[in-house]
Amino acid sequence: MRAPTPLKILAALALVGGVAPPAPAAVHTGLSDAGWSGMWLSGTTATDTTSVVTTLKQVRTAIGADTGTAAGLTGKGVGIALIDTGVAPVPGIPAAQVVNGPDLSFESQSPSLRYLDTYGHGTHMAGIIIGNDAATGTRGIAPGARLTSIKVGTSNGAVDVTQMIAAIDWVVKNRNHDPANPIRIISLSYGTGGNPAVWDDPMTLAVQQAWKAGITVVAAAGNQGNGYGKLTHPAQGTSVIAVGATNTYGTTTTADDELSAYTNLASNGRPLDVLAPGTSIPSLRVPGSNIDQSFPKARSGDTLFRGSGTSQATAVTAAAAALVLQARPALTPLQLKYLLINGTYLSKGVAATLGAKELNVSMALAGAAATGDGAIGESYGTGMLDTTRGSSRVSADGVTLSGQNTIFGPFDTTAWSTRAKAQTTWSGGVWMGYRMAGDGWTGSSYAAKTWAPATWTGGSWGGTKNWTDPGWSGRAWSGRAWSGATWSGRFWSTDDWSSARWG
Repeated sequence: MRAPTPLKILAALALVGGVAPPAPAAVHTGLSDAGWSGMWLSGTTATDTTSVVTTLKQVRTAIGADTGTAAGLTGKGVGIALIDTGVAPVPGIPAAQVVNGPDLSFESQSPSLRYLDTYGHGTHMAGIIIGNDAATGTRGIAPGARLTSIKVGTSNGAVDVTQMIAAIDWVVKNRNHDPANPIRIISLSYGTGGNPAVWDDPMTLAVQQAWKAGITVVAAAGNQGNGYGKLTHPAQGTSVIAVGATNTYGTTTTADDELSAYTNLASNGRPLDVLAPGTSIPSLRVPGSNIDQSFPKARSGDTLFRGSGTSQATAVTAAAAALVLQARPALTPLQLKYLLINGTYLSKGVAATLGAKELNVSMALAGAAATGDGAIGESYGTGMLDTTRGSSRVSADGVTLSGQNTIFGPFDTTAWSTRAKAQTTWSGGVWMGYRMAGDGWTGSSYAAKTWAPATWTGGSWGGTKNWTDPGWSGRAWSGRAWSGATWSGRFWSTDDWSSARWG
């Protein structure tokens, strides 16, 4: 492998090292993050300021999206790819505006779980973006956008970094599947525990290829706290909009807004790009999902669920980006990024010290587009997957996936990087020679359009003869809620939300 070449800003931000994976456990049930950057808070005490709810209507006002030109924007004509835990067809999800791309999660092998959100995270994000809950009047920030859901996470969030890379590759390849609503944005509430050198990191290259294809990647900074010292990956790269969360204390003025204590800050000079409301946001609830069962006090009525995190802030930012692109469709990802980061200065606390700005759609609409290509160099993409994974490891029956391997087998990063740049990693439903999905839009689900599934052959790296999980037995979506026992399963992540706070 070549030695690193200075790559302008990219080289300056290069990180080295990684986090050694913890030892696998024999049994695991309940929630695990696998790199998901979300928290769910119930606000159980009167002194818990995070319990002050900020509705999506208040969020829209706070980010300057309900006055002037911005007030008439809905995101119509803009496609957003949500790479997450799937979307459940709860009443607040407008099914006609949802497209189910391939389900790349382990749960794709269960017809009763396929495409659907068993965790409860992805639906919460979708609600922030396009939701329309008649019961409460809650509407998403970009209710006219078209959402393409690519499910990668299971009921406990389990996902390997190679599944994430495959999902990003698929979005790049199929970004124009709906010419009237081309995918222009990826909302990525995922962050690995790795600390890779971005000059050779595969995840960095995958994100860069999306950026080069005209897709703005919005990534969560992580929830480990202001003193964590780094952003989660891929937010630590430069071909993304790295998003931190603010606490808006239930008001629409930005005068009292502060950087949330849970948002990651980096000590290597990589600043957050933008802040957005992300604390105690009510969005769509998935009854019977893992988080719904685990944190019942976070429920807000029958249809909503309160969550806090850079995940929520990322969804807000992705939706805001759709509003700007509706009005200014010729913007490149770089131009859109510069417009979005030029928001409202916050005057309190850590944010004031950092000179951080909060998202403001009206300011972005009025701003002048930057010139130049903003070239910063390109990752080779040939680095070690374990460095990218860091502590975010997926396990099957107690056996942790490691090395240069996908969930199916060997992964040649040199061959992948060449094909990623040529947008040829996918052929139909085959990614890098591994059958992950069907070959086109012939699947069926509640959504307007669905990519076909496929049966995975062989067994997992954990020694199983097939990909069936005994924990799937008896689980079914009734049309409004999940039925079945406590969520647990064969596939899980070695991360256990140790840095998150739960109500």
